[in-house]
Amino acid sequence: MLHRILEEIVAHKRVEVAEAKRARPLPVVEAAAAKAPPPRDFAAALRRTGTALIAEVKRRSPSAGLIRPAFHPTRIARIYEAHGAAAISVLTDERFFGGSLDILRRVRRSAGIPVLRKDFLIDPYQLCEARAAGADAVLLIAEILPSKALAAMLAEARGLGLACLAEAHCLSSLKKALDAGAEIVGINNRDLHTFRTNLETTRRLARSVPKGKLIVSESAIRTRADVERVAAWGVHAILVGEALMRRRQIGRAVDELMGR
Repeated sequence: MLHRILEEIVAHKRVEVAEAKRARPLPVVEAAAAKAPPPRDFAAALRRTGTALIAEVKRRSPSAGLIRPAFHPTRIARIYEAHGAAAISVLTDERFFGGSLDILRRVRRSAGIPVLRKDFLIDPYQLCEARAAGADAVLLIAEILPSKALAAMLAEARGLGLACLAEAHCLSSLKKALDAGAEIVGINNRDLHTFRTNLETTRRLARSVPKGKLIVSESAIRTRADVERVAAWGVHAILVGEALMRRRQIGRAVDELMGR
């Protein structure tokens, strides 16, 4: 079942976007985006000394099921910021991850650090939605976007003032992201077809990222030793969700992960 989940998510996302456009036409969303607070500098936040943490707000996932029954996004966001996270990632997919744009709005209002919309973004409309909700950055998955579409999405996002974390899991997707002009490259250690994780994916792909690009390692990072491993491979930042969200004391979990 899991090997089909990516295709199912993308197919559902197409329907979801079409429904959103009917319910809230693009000019309405564009007007809301124009009134949104100025974007915070996501790239600058990741360039801090040491390995930067993008801490994720996530209720559930297709592979792990319900991750955090007592889910209080704004409280979690404030804890992340208080314990030194550089940015916050918010899952906004509702059907598969239990997220929403409203959660992103609430997190953005409650935190003073950059907020990333993490979703399966396939249409420029969703970028405008993200900015209207207050997002400072968006995740773009190279694997689900054709080359021209990825380049167009990157350009559109930049026009809106959004930073882009362009994610790849294999060398071909990495090349696609780099050819499209990605400056912040995410290496996803999770295979989105099988949902299996392997931290070695970061080591293998990081060698092919040109100097000057920011590298973010995503998924499969659970311990301080994992953080130190990816840092040694040239990673500038890590994106961690489940390992933090499963812990009762999230602040302590962040401190342990970051060696504080």
